[in-house]
Amino acid sequence: MVQQDQKQADVRRADRPGDLGWVVMAHGEAYDQQFGWNSDFEVLVAGIVADYGSKHDPAREAAWIAEVDGRRVGCVFLVAGPRPEVAKLRILLVTPEGRGRGLGKRLVGECLSFAREAGYEQVTLWTNDVLSTARKIYQGFGFTLADQEHHHSYGHDLVGQNWILDLRTGTADARG
Repeated sequence: MVQQDQKQADVRRADRPGDLGWVVMAHGEAYDQQFGWNSDFEVLVAGIVADYGSKHDPAREAAWIAEVDGRRVGCVFLVAGPRPEVAKLRILLVTPEGRGRGLGKRLVGECLSFAREAGYEQVTLWTNDVLSTARKIYQGFGFTLADQEHHHSYGHDLVGQNWILDLRTGTADARG
């Protein structure tokens, strides 16, 4: 897909050497630069990535990388949730250099297509209310806010949010 600036933007599986390490580094750098979050967030992401890398079930879990002209600019993971019918969308990121190309929607779309094919009935995610662009993407696919709670994490007072998408109630397309 060629965008307005004539750079090639692609989404692929996160299956190449360096992909998982890039996810951790990119999250640490991007969230520090944009929100001033400390390394506790990078540690959280590292744990998610380590769990995925060491024990994911390829039939039920997957991760994707977005690239522009062969350079990594985004990622998202889909992992098994607390019950067999529930998946979790995790660590969506599009770096500043990848934004404005619809890659966030493409990454979430890949997750949801995979979730359906894997037989999940529901996808959940946890985010923070300051991540307004991501929230708009989630809402565009039909996610609804289940609950929220104030917390102090990553050096800041934040509002954590749990979102849910019921895959049984219809198709989730990027309307928003």
